[in-house]
Amino acid sequence: MYQFFAYISRMKYISRWSLMRSSVQENIQEHSHMAAVLAHALGVIRRDVFGLPCSPDACAAAALFHDATEIFTGDLPTPIKYYSPAIREAYRQVEDVAAQRLLSTLPEALRPAYRPLLEEEDPQVRAIVKAADKLSAYIKCLEELEAGNREFADAARETLEALRAMEMPEISWFLDHFSEAFGLTLDGLQRM
Repeated sequence: MYQFFAYISRMKYISRWSLMRSSVQENIQEHSHMAAVLAHALGVIRRDVFGLPCSPDACAAAALFHDATEIFTGDLPTPIKYYSPAIREAYRQVEDVAAQRLLSTLPEALRPAYRPLLEEEDPQVRAIVKAADKLSAYIKCLEELEAGNREFADAARETLEALRAMEMPEISWFLDHFSEAFGLTLDGLQRM
């Protein structure tokens, strides 16, 4: 018996934004779904708008699993994770061990298909997934601000700055064409 997918199903129990008061709680399963949708979109934009080589499907699949190691580690808040290079490197090592542990819960024949997803081997896919992860966080901030939760004001500003600093044309294109809609109500979306 193999436990891989049973572990993956437990992503719904790992909460995000643990240091912030959220009007709507978010778990890593929900976040990973949104990150996958966004990674696919960024890949399509890169390929179809800017004519650059990209596999949107590979980006989406990697994004689905980008936080899977947190099943074992929990979600370490960003201010802690990036507090110092030493902490970041130690956490990266913990994530590597967690990825290997998760891979070990698959039959040997399936491991080659899941290894690149858990280890983020392709640098282009890794960059798109990182951008989608950050974009998902920014959208969460916008949604919280729209709900009147000022707790996310600084996070929204800092996350937008981090997105812009990535200097990826597909991020700018997405923000220019889609971000404003995240501040609208359902009625507002329907009136557009």
